[in-house]
Amino acid sequence: MRVIICGAGRVGYGLATRLAGDNNTVTVVDTSADLIRKITTGLDVRGVVGHGSHPDVLVRAGVENADMIIAVTHHDEVNMVACQIAHSLFDVPTKVARVRAQSYLETQYNDLYSRENMPIDIIISPEIEIGKSILRRLSTPGAFNVVPFADGLVQFLGVRIGEDCPIIDTPIRQIPDLFEGLHAAIVGIRRDGVLFAPNPDDPLEIGDDAYFVTRAEHSQRLLEVVGTREARARHVVIIGGGSIGSYVAEALEKQPGVRVRMIELDKARAEIAATALPKTVILHGDAMDASVQAEAGAATADILIALTDNDKTNILASVLGKKLGARHTIALLNEQSMQDLQKDLGIDMVIDPRASTVSSILRHVRRGRILDVYMLDQGSAEVLEGEVLETSIFAGKTLSEAAVGDGVAIGAIVRNGKVMMPEPSLMLKEGDRVVLLAERAALRGIEALFRVGVELY
Repeated sequence: MRVIICGAGRVGYGLATRLAGDNNTVTVVDTSADLIRKITTGLDVRGVVGHGSHPDVLVRAGVENADMIIAVTHHDEVNMVACQIAHSLFDVPTKVARVRAQSYLETQYNDLYSRENMPIDIIISPEIEIGKSILRRLSTPGAFNVVPFADGLVQFLGVRIGEDCPIIDTPIRQIPDLFEGLHAAIVGIRRDGVLFAPNPDDPLEIGDDAYFVTRAEHSQRLLEVVGTREARARHVVIIGGGSIGSYVAEALEKQPGVRVRMIELDKARAEIAATALPKTVILHGDAMDASVQAEAGAATADILIALTDNDKTNILASVLGKKLGARHTIALLNEQSMQDLQKDLGIDMVIDPRASTVSSILRHVRRGRILDVYMLDQGSAEVLEGEVLETSIFAGKTLSEAAVGDGVAIGAIVRNGKVMMPEPSLMLKEGDRVVLLAERAALRGIEALFRVGVELY
């Protein structure tokens, strides 16, 4: 597939890495010669210096033969116009735009993106994706990652294994027999900084980050079994009153019994938040000032969430909040080097905005009948939901015959709304949805299993 990516920032670089690694032909466009030099030096992609919404620049990027354009610059208007130009002048089949301003996304303006007006096929809103991710984690306390699959019937949970976990040193294949009626399959383990799909004989160890696929209604029982279930947060402190912070606060205002306080440094933004969030207490001040956090109630907060656009502020505010007494902390961090400090600094959860955005786009890019994608650990693995087609290699085979290969672990099969455990004797049928984790090296083979016939593209 021939793809043009407009924008060579963090998201553009992440997309180029994933798509070029899958043997797609990728060209990246950016106004910064330095960013283009960096991306073409580090990756097997073409680079074009120029404005992504200018027709002549897109021609130099090969738009006349492109299958897809993905516009992820820092400017919504550039992204939208780039897609419009790609459609109107060059008839590019698929147009993807990152749109951050919430005004563009209000439901009454949905007709804006029709084929007759501004024909954008896929709109990605990082702020909404990140906000939903945070709310899922708040609704499932005890898990550091929560992602729904199969229309919400299945959940992918990340759980840290502590000393009190009763299934330590137990081979994974034996765990289902210990808890009758519990649908929970371990599909990934991160140990000593390395994420891998485990074999059935692998045991869990203290300090592991274990990734489970479970029926959604079994999530709370699973967390009880591994000893991590906690009470839901009732007192929340949010640092940062931008789009993400306001989105989370607005959702929490609708939950009975939840008290929300927000700290915002910028006075104008604080005033806007105060008007938009009538049930949230807004404090205008510096979150790195202990007295301001104390006034916000950090000492008694169930969770403190740092969502400013500055990684250092989010780290330091989280560390300060934990020192003051906040039970848990979440920090939004863009830089990988900053994310690596999480455990050393005692930050409980990290939100990677690039991963959320890249995952949203990849679900529309993956070959074959891939319905959903979630990227883990900077792309070292992905959780996929794929549909078995009549002519796919999976159809009519049992899981033991399917030969998914090394680096793959199947978590659930969904058939006609029923979630089934991945038993070796289970035969896959047309229309089945398969939720699995695949290490990066195994991704191309997994795509082939969900393809129509020999080759879809």
